[in-house]
Amino acid sequence: MAEPLKTFFSHALVRRLAADIQRVAPAFSSRAFVRRATTGLDELELLDRGKHIARALSAHLPEDYPQAIEVLLRSLGPEHATDELLGLGMAPFYYLPHTIFVAERGLDHFELSLQAQYELTKRFSAESSIRAYIAHDPERTFAQLKLWVADKNAHVRRLVSEGTRLRLPWASRVPWLDANPKRVLALLELLKDDPTTLVRRSVANNLNDLSKVHSELTVETCRDWLRGASAENKALVHHALRTLVKKGHRGALELLGAGARPRVEIEKVRLSAKSLRIGGELRFAFSIASTARDAQKLVVDYSVHFVKSGGTSRPKVFKLKRITLEAKGAERLEGKVSFAQMTTRRHYPGRHRIELLVNGVAFPLGEFMVRPASS
Repeated sequence: MAEPLKTFFSHALVRRLAADIQRVAPAFSSRAFVRRATTGLDELELLDRGKHIARALSAHLPEDYPQAIEVLLRSLGPEHATDELLGLGMAPFYYLPHTIFVAERGLDHFELSLQAQYELTKRFSAESSIRAYIAHDPERTFAQLKLWVADKNAHVRRLVSEGTRLRLPWASRVPWLDANPKRVLALLELLKDDPTTLVRRSVANNLNDLSKVHSELTVETCRDWLRGASAENKALVHHALRTLVKKGHRGALELLGAGARPRVEIEKVRLSAKSLRIGGELRFAFSIASTARDAQKLVVDYSVHFVKSGGTSRPKVFKLKRITLEAKGAERLEGKVSFAQMTTRRHYPGRHRIELLVNGVAFPLGEFMVRPASS
């Protein structure tokens, strides 16, 4: 079984961090820092471990913030080697305590702290810490973000789009961003043609977040971006619309050419089990047959109504396939649903059901029981 992510912040990592700082600041109290940072560490989850280590840094770095930041920046390792983050695993999280330190201690030293985040994002990502500065002084922060749009480093450009996401995972919400979506879009407009997939993917994720708060504005923006769009821009828009498509939003489906009500029948449905245990897997298959005289563009997703801890159920939508179904044609599709326990989704016993969503229209596939895991 894989180690929990939180164990990345181990006692060994704390000792490594202490050594990196003492290398550039011999007066740093390494032993005292390690003792404070490791006390109670094992009882904490991932983000709380980062905060715990950051507060130990605050206690043992110079009390003067400019001096403390100067020490931290001199202790940094090399920048990201490529314009990508995929495949790096947890390694960049080494700098999570550094970004938390800047977010919690640096608001009274605006320019110095933004420069620190400029350096940190080239090694990790300052997407969470920059939000404290947006909330504190949005105008000054956005002025700096607009300058970073043209930075030669892709990770700095990514910070602009990632840090302004309305629903950035693991990060606090910033009400100012919710209230000023057009200010965010003005930055995204400057980044949508970025030469790197790293930045374009971040722009798509930002738009997807925007769609959860301002759906019509998102569709309007995507419609504009699709006019004369390159293949890369089309892919960006399709990725940005994924939440609205899952919800069956008619405007989003129309942009993908799948706005018409589907004329289909679902046939030959097969579920691999009528009953399975938590930890198992359900496989399903079906045929989707056209009843139309013309070809149809179809977005086919599926929704699983998972039972929650209180016994009620809640649907979660998963992507399946986009197809063009010829007149009177048919296609066999299949998928699977894992009931392994995960950090992001817990499973509970009870009757579940699964249904298709074809261009946002629901078609039932069946029901099945989920039983407790075997002892």
